[in-house]
Amino acid sequence: NPNNLRIILEYLKEDDPNYPVIVDAGVGTASDVSVAFELGADGVLLNSAVAHARDPVGMSIAMKHAAVAGRWAYLSGRIPKRLYATASSPEEGVITTRPW
Repeated sequence: NPNNLRIILEYLKEDDPNYPVIVDAGVGTASDVSVAFELGADGVLLNSAVAHARDPVGMSIAMKHAAVAGRWAYLSGRIPKRLYATASSPEEGVITTRPW
């Protein structure tokens, strides 16, 4: 659960930002790995998600790419979250405002 992981990371890294946090549960697919790294986890232990996948080799490749992507996202820093979204595309040149 990303919310629980966020709380755990804040608590454990409050006094020592270099305190290693390894996620060891709740990982079922590549997106879980990516989110863990995006939130600041230092590592993820994998077993069941790979071992029980229909294609374990394919899942391990997906996990590797998710780990790399999540870590790069964390290191790069996300933009601040906002209460409301703002479109970045200009309205000029829009053919229609009808959704159909």
